[in-house]
Amino acid sequence: MQFTDFSSLQLSRLPTPCFVVDEVAVERNLRILKQVGDRSGAVVLQALKAFSMHSLADLSMRYLAGTCSSGLYEARLAREFYPGEIHVFSPAYSESDLKELLGFANHIVFNTPSQLERFSGLCRDSLATRADLSIGLRINPEHSEGTVPLYDPCVAGSRLGTTLDELEAFLQKSSGKRAFEMVSGLHFHTLCEQKFPPLERTLRQVEKKFAKYLDRMEWLNVGGGHHITSPGYEADDLVACLQQFRQTRQLKVYLEPGEAVAIGTGVLVAEVMETGFNQLNQAILNTSATCHMPDTLEMPYRADVMGAAMPGVKPHAYRLGGMTCLAGDIMGDYSFDRELRVGDRLVFEDMAHYTMVKTSTFNGTPLPAIVIWNSTTDEIRIVRQFGYEDFKTRLS
Repeated sequence: MQFTDFSSLQLSRLPTPCFVVDEVAVERNLRILKQVGDRSGAVVLQALKAFSMHSLADLSMRYLAGTCSSGLYEARLAREFYPGEIHVFSPAYSESDLKELLGFANHIVFNTPSQLERFSGLCRDSLATRADLSIGLRINPEHSEGTVPLYDPCVAGSRLGTTLDELEAFLQKSSGKRAFEMVSGLHFHTLCEQKFPPLERTLRQVEKKFAKYLDRMEWLNVGGGHHITSPGYEADDLVACLQQFRQTRQLKVYLEPGEAVAIGTGVLVAEVMETGFNQLNQAILNTSATCHMPDTLEMPYRADVMGAAMPGVKPHAYRLGGMTCLAGDIMGDYSFDRELRVGDRLVFEDMAHYTMVKTSTFNGTPLPAIVIWNSTTDEIRIVRQFGYEDFKTRLS
């Protein structure tokens, strides 16, 4: 999937490796998300776990209502750079983290009833002094729409979200009932880069299972994983569904798209460092699947390379590998119109979301620079370059 035509980007102007994000494309996605929010009445937040390029925070907040975070550090980043609502969910909170979050976050969502009960005193004290604070509970509808278990929060035995049985057992206790009285919203997140029908089916399951609890809530957060800005997404159906749900249930609805903010907006530019042969042509790049695009190994999936094709399609085939000592640090097999040479630059497409947030310096591999490009004006801004100090300070 590639929206911006990065073929017009002059690669010689860039440091390598580097992530390049087209701010024009980001704004295009943000406009779509705002339109969905305006039409449906839903409140749209940016999930920082997928895309937390805070140099574009002001742009994001022109269109979105706030952010959702996965813990204290993301929430602090939101507080510093992203004006708007701050929502937080974590599988578990430490007492010290929660105390700090209760001072500034707007929504705090607990993963388990036991955490809700354990910290009920802290939450009650904060609720008594903060009218803008709301407490939520993440539910697990036990309705799986995912195809990859690693990314499926509803897989059997998932640690994410409270099942109906667990919630009802918790409410059998008087202390559980008292703790649950603080909860004003429910949250579920079950999708991963999916179209509208999986959300519709999941929402039906949530209504079926948790109807009596929805009746006493003020809001429902339907999480992320919605590919709203991808070609062919059924935006009109989503809008109609959320409108109907809000009218029927009289609930405020939140959406937390992460990748939808950055789909098709960025690339990873790398350079050929060496070529060789071992049963097939090899090309070593100054990037790494392990360090710079780990989802290609975890999902796994094969990233598209601009101008390349599957092996056998074009005359010159290569296996592209990274700089680390890990034998499996391989991007995949590709074919090209001509032989690759040392110094050639390759462009891995659609690399803005879930990339910069997951990079590591394993083996001392340098982090890619971060660049903003304006595809309309052709302006380039090198936002950040990384060096040895960035590697050293992560260690001890």
